[in-house]
Amino acid sequence: MDSTRTYPVTKTEEEWKAELTPEEYQVLRQAGTERAFTGEYTDTKTLGTYSCRACGAELFTSEAKFDSHCGWPSFYEPTDKDNVELLTDTSYGMRRVEVRCGSCGSHLGHVFDDAPQTPNGDRYCINSVSIKLAPA
Repeated sequence: MDSTRTYPVTKTEEEWKAELTPEEYQVLRQAGTERAFTGEYTDTKTLGTYSCRACGAELFTSEAKFDSHCGWPSFYEPTDKDNVELLTDTSYGMRRVEVRCGSCGSHLGHVFDDAPQTPNGDRYCINSVSIKLAPA
């Protein structure tokens, strides 16, 4: 991960590799993306709180989750703006806004301003493998 920010939760790459599955490591620590429509939480309607799978920081609630039909779980806002970090992502010849966990710097997904059905127009497009649901 390349960020100049120091995060409250820091571990060596060896520690991350030991704690995460290979798929989790590839997405969370190497900014990968799971295939669309394959994630555990894409269509989940369960009420609860979504936390970072790497460090457990609270990120989103089911109240902010909506059906965007994009292939990944979508939320219109995080539980607290300080819980996420937004960074410019120019990979693959595109200009996007990457979403990282504010506690450990792990890659979560991207945010887009293309959701007129939400209160603020935002769509936080998040990899299921990056988050863990604690049912209410």
